[in-house]
Amino acid sequence: MTDKLFQVIAEALNKPPLPYDPGRQSFKQWVMYCLRDRGFIISYAQNADFALEQKGRDKIYFQVASNLEDVKAGKSAWIVWDSAAKMITVTPPQDS
Repeated sequence: MTDKLFQVIAEALNKPPLPYDPGRQSFKQWVMYCLRDRGFIISYAQNADFALEQKGRDKIYFQVASNLEDVKAGKSAWIVWDSAAKMITVTPPQDS
């Protein structure tokens, strides 16, 4: 189920309602907008950029980055913007 969820998130971000424009909005705000547009419940997270809530399940915490080198293993999932390829990668949490 979780793999399917991350596929849906990746699809929502790679086929967005509005294209990402770094000059107009932050990547984090754009990601949260796209996910909310698809019906995801986004909430505040103290130790991550935001959390995605699911009924009857634990929250999934997300970090966003514009550089793959910023990704660190841990309890947060990552959403990374590749500006060269103009693609977004979604990585599930990698508990270390």
